Amino acid sequence: MLQQRLSRLLEAMKSEKLDLVALLPGPNLRYLTGLSFHMMERPIVGLFPLDAQPHFVLPQLEADKARTAAMDSEIITYGEDLASRSEAFKRASDILDMNARCVGMELLRMRAFELQLLQEAAPRANIISGDAALAGLRVIKDQQELESMRRAVDIAQQALIATLPLVKLGMTERELASELVVQLLRAGSDPTLAFDPIVASGPNSALPHATPTDRRLQAKDALLIDWGARSEGYVSDLTRTFALSEPDPILVSIHALVLQANAASLRKARPGITCAEVDLAGRQVIADGGYGEAFIHRTGHGIGLEAHEHPYISSQNTQLLSPGMTFTIEPGIYLPGRCGVRIEDDVVAIEQGCESLSDMPRELKVIA
Repeated sequence: MLQQRLSRLLEAMKSEKLDLVALLPGPNLRYLTGLSFHMMERPIVGLFPLDAQPHFVLPQLEADKARTAAMDSEIITYGEDLASRSEAFKRASDILDMNARCVGMELLRMRAFELQLLQEAAPRANIISGDAALAGLRVIKDQQELESMRRAVDIAQQALIATLPLVKLGMTERELASELVVQLLRAGSDPTLAFDPIVASGPNSALPHATPTDRRLQAKDALLIDWGARSEGYVSDLTRTFALSEPDPILVSIHALVLQANAASLRKARPGITCAEVDLAGRQVIADGGYGEAFIHRTGHGIGLEAHEHPYISSQNTQLLSPGMTFTIEPGIYLPGRCGVRIEDDVVAIEQGCESLSDMPRELKVIA
């Protein structure tokens, strides 16, 4: 499996005229090698050339982990002194003749720290963005990946179901978020969650990326919860919106619209349809309901080893959906100072259309 993934990368590199790709710890490196490192003050770089096996430059303390990779590779290590670090990068540059190479890097992940080390080791290398070669690498999920994502969705749903009975008027958003984190871990999530959960009540629910605060839950509040789990590295990303005590009539109205928009985009999504068409299907429902300007973000984004990855379900993306693509459908309406609603599901494009991996009820539920 790893060899097939590496072969796809090499083909993409040829197409983009890249001689070598430099990857930092993160989803792409894990996808290609099965190795999970974390970013730290000791640099770790995976170098993937067209004409040689992969090379790793990393600290001595990570060498044994690197050797567990199920692939042939060369490992170049350094010690705690800064001089040995620079020497290791220079040695890798000389072995791979990086000065004569076009080197692709991850635009959103490469730090100035590692970039400087690469530039010092290979000052004549042409270091450019490698995102065009990397963008499609992980976009089609295999069955093993899909099983991990299904588990991540199941874990997330179990965790919220266990959390909802704990919701009480007067508790803070922060307290509720902490309960949800505990339940995610108890349900089996990897210790590194998909992302920090959003728990937003009342006017805070109108902020799409709200952070839990010390605001206390009040009667008639909207309560928006955006949460996810991680299983074997793969994530889930879900959102449900609830009403506390007697619901505000405007919350009932806009929730019904968002629910219709969610269903419309889900019906539209299938292989051969563009991401833009999926976005438009739900967006039109909200616009026809008179709240078009209150839907202020794209309809969804890809998910997998990252909470946000390709494909992006936006009005600007003409990419065609293909079987095995996984993404969110998450229309929303946000009324500043009053309330917001988002309903988000994780889905996979299949030959017959689109399957929702999440099945937690989407209807407006009154709790507390």
